[in-house]
Amino acid sequence: MKRLGVNIDHVATLRNARGESHPDPVDAAKFIKKLGAHSITIHLREDRRHINDDDAKKICSIKGLLVNLEISTNKDIVNKAIKIKPNFVCIVPENRKEITTEGGLNLKKNKNNLKKIISKFKKKKIRTSLFINPLLSDIKISKELKTDCIEIHTGKLANLIKSDLNYLSELKKIKKCSILADRLGIEVHAGHGLDYKTTKILSKIKEIHEFNIGHFIIGESIFFGLKTVISNFKKILK
Repeated sequence: MKRLGVNIDHVATLRNARGESHPDPVDAAKFIKKLGAHSITIHLREDRRHINDDDAKKICSIKGLLVNLEISTNKDIVNKAIKIKPNFVCIVPENRKEITTEGGLNLKKNKNNLKKIISKFKKKKIRTSLFINPLLSDIKISKELKTDCIEIHTGKLANLIKSDLNYLSELKKIKKCSILADRLGIEVHAGHGLDYKTTKILSKIKEIHEFNIGHFIIGESIFFGLKTVISNFKKILK
């Protein structure tokens, strides 16, 4: 079975809207684990717009819970991640004015810095992933950087599918990148903009081992509940 990671950032977004303590992302992490998700994803952004330091520490300390911590290359955030000690780290680009992550990392521009950061996490035995665009050149650079995994940005594919436009060219790019990464010994993940339909299409690519899904799960759960939505995704990924 392919793995399902659930991003709970928007549980924190809802909490922060009132400046109070409910709903608590820590409780959400525990609850989602009971529902059978394989891991929890949280993004510790530089502006702390949703998940904060205390959330990250508490969630990463939950016994038996696998946590994927998304971070930028910011030096202070990297150091915090090392102290927090998540099971997994996914390095993502971060733009102050963006509403959500807009694309993959610029690997060419940040090659040296990324290599140092990956080395730091490897020394701490933290599985490290790079959030990248579906480009064969980025897969090759990822191999040079010795990352454990890559997470392919699926936002463009998802938008094409949702808009009922031809998505086959984008799907082909993702498939080619997945095959090359797998051949090079890099574990392949997928994330961003995923809903039922896009996940079902991508689940047919055998080289993709993990799907990280957040906004759709939290949004859909308003109508149908977390238990039903997570169960639906698990059925798709079987």
